[in-house]
Amino acid sequence: MKKKGWLTLLASLMLVFTAACGGSGGAKTPEGGSGTTSEGNGEAAPKQDTVVVWTYPVHGKYEDELKEHVADLKEKYPHITVQTEVLSWAEGPKKFDVALNAGNPPDLYFHAVDGAYVDTGLALELSPYITDEIKNDYLPGTLELGQIQGKQYGLPLYQSLWAWGGNKKILEEAGIDWKAIQENGWTWTEFKAAAEKLTKKLPNGNTQYALVTDGTSLDFMEMLTRSNGMPDVLNDKGEFQWNDERILDTMTFVSDLMKAGHLPAETAAITPAKRMDLFYAEEAAVVSKAIPYYDVMLQNRAKDIDSGTVQGAKIEFVLLPVPHNDGAERKTSMFGEGYVAFKQKKDKGEEHAKNTFLIMEGLSGAKAGNSANELVLPFVRKSQAEFYEGKGLGTESTIKAAEIFANFKEIPVTLNLDADASGNQKKFKEQVVKPNIQALFSGEKTPEQIAQDFKDKGKQILGQ
Repeated sequence: MKKKGWLTLLASLMLVFTAACGGSGGAKTPEGGSGTTSEGNGEAAPKQDTVVVWTYPVHGKYEDELKEHVADLKEKYPHITVQTEVLSWAEGPKKFDVALNAGNPPDLYFHAVDGAYVDTGLALELSPYITDEIKNDYLPGTLELGQIQGKQYGLPLYQSLWAWGGNKKILEEAGIDWKAIQENGWTWTEFKAAAEKLTKKLPNGNTQYALVTDGTSLDFMEMLTRSNGMPDVLNDKGEFQWNDERILDTMTFVSDLMKAGHLPAETAAITPAKRMDLFYAEEAAVVSKAIPYYDVMLQNRAKDIDSGTVQGAKIEFVLLPVPHNDGAERKTSMFGEGYVAFKQKKDKGEEHAKNTFLIMEGLSGAKAGNSANELVLPFVRKSQAEFYEGKGLGTESTIKAAEIFANFKEIPVTLNLDADASGNQKKFKEQVVKPNIQALFSGEKTPEQIAQDFKDKGKQILGQ
């Protein structure tokens, strides 16, 4: 073929190639694939991507709030599809653990950071993506709540606060000075004295218990042990704590409450929902655990009672500190909850990791501070506090009490433990603590037997 013919053929092929690429010249995407230009400005449009988010009903309106966040994010990042699933508090953790162990966790999961997640190698370290602007927006000491040993794996949405909650009317009828308790705390001896006044038979033949908790979770025991000088099963140096007289004293305190009838005999079988049913029915003066959000929840319930959609007595909520052992310091269990980022065993690449962080930040920014506002919890970001200034939902007494309780903050030891220690602590709780707490509530084991089992199993699992 003559030279002129070759030039004609080459020009034709170039025209065909240009037409096939929409006249863009086949601009490369960040991952090296073909893309299209954005609005004719010569820049490559981002590649379509999907970010999977597993979360929980963080507060009563969170599912609607989440839809708004997703709509805002779609407008800001049209190339990213956010796929959300709202899990139940009861079954969600199990589902997540199965997915994580299979190497296929969601991109974002609502939870506190955990060293056990890091141990899998699938937790996404955020330092390459988090900007100075984001860091500076966090209030002092709050961004660290999303770190494990100084590395950032999560963005806290709020500072969670665990406490107990009381029925104001029942407390006052029994002569309990709840305002002084909020201010000064109370000891185990003082709580036992109050429990004697709060436990009684009701006119309908039912019992009003001083205290109700569920028998399916560990938070009740974790709060009491922190209030007896034990930050957790391990301390932040990885040293075993639940192996001396302190854990025996704690188990004995609970056992004494059970024997005195201050806790229901069927506590081992009580679910979180049943626990609240007893509180709503005014068959329990105090409930564990409680968070400041219960104030808002009971305000809304009172409105439903007034409208006739809910039957029952209206309850005024009192936020109460967890009582501490007589010789121990008062402590409040506090930690950061928010979104934790993950990659999968079959890694989706750096561009997907960047997109995951964009969505994570979008679900954690100023507008997302509504979760802290709804839950009557401390904000973690300056922009959140400014956005919701003057819009607080809790009563003045609850807000003030939460501020007082925060002065006695005990942060999770898991933020400082290495992955092995954190994983072993979790294993100890699942395999040893849970069945023993059930046995304590049911009366199948004595405090002394449980304390000895902790020592024995601690050697096996924790090596201490």
